[in-house]
This record gives sequence, C-alpha cells and structure tokens, in this order.
Amino acid sequence: MKQQNSKSTKQISSSLVRGSFIALLIAITPYIFYTYESFPQTKVWETFLFTYEANWYQKVNVSVWTMMGKFVPLLLLFIWFFTCKHWWFHVLLIPIGMFAFQLFNVINDDASFVDEVEIWWLFPIMMVIVPFVYLIRAKLFAKVRGNDLEEFEEELGQKRTLWQQILDLFR
Repeated sequence: MKQQNSKSTKQISSSLVRGSFIALLIAITPYIFYTYESFPQTKVWETFLFTYEANWYQKVNVSVWTMMGKFVPLLLLFIWFFTCKHWWFHVLLIPIGMFAFQLFNVINDDASFVDEVEIWWLFPIMMVIVPFVYLIRAKLFAKVRGNDLEEFEEELGQKRTLWQQILDLFR
C-alpha cells in the first residue's frame, strides 16, 4: 500500500514540477520579448564571440525586436501544442508553421515582405492538417451520435480505400 502511495506521490510531484515550469515559462514571456531593449541601438554589435551586423533592419535592437515578435508567439504555440489535450490540437501546426517561417525569414534578412508570402508555403501543410482534423472530428461526432465501441472496432478492422473512408465521413 505504501509503495502505491509513494508512486502516486512521485507522479503528482513530477506533474507539479512540470506544470510549474510551464507556468513560469508562460509568465516570463513578456520579459523574454523585452530582451530586445538590452541590445545596442547600432548597426553593428561586436562581442568577444561574434560580430552581428543588422543589414535589413539597420539597428541591432530593431532586428532582435522583430525576432522576438516571432519567437514569443512561436514559443507559446509550442507550449499550447504539447500541453493541449483536445482532439483538434493538430490545427495548431498551421500557425506554428507560419511563425516558424516568419522567424526564419527575419533571421535570414533576405525577405522584404516577411508577413505576406508565407501563406503559400503553408498551403501544403494546411492541405494535410485541415482534412486530418476534420476526419477526427467527423469520426468523433459519428461515434457520439450512437455507434458503440464494438462497431467502431469492427469498422477500424475493415480494409477500405481512401475514397471509401472519405465517403464514410458524409454518411
């Protein structure tokens, strides 16, 4: 009996530590964003490790401000994605892809319209994720309306083509 209690206490403790870390990370995101203010307002930033030159944004702090404007929402979306327990969490991959692409463009400094063209790069991702999420939703809805688990297991065991599976969504 004591072994079970210590095991569940360890699980609760681990969950509490993990949840506290995630909550702390979310709480400090404004401070992470405002780190750009600690960077110099010059075109070139020299440290003993490297030299950074802000080409497109003309100032180092403006470049870091732009990066943080993409990184912080990306960080929050990753936290949401990995902690979400809802059936639709795969849809979060679309804004994650958008912010990742924007951050990549900001770091490369070679895109003049960072916020305007990434939708075309996200289109293939959306073509996969949106139907996948709709398929999950449709299956859940069909099961909630009245089919029991035995029918569900039998249906999963049947060999069907992709077209048959799509047609089953609308029956």
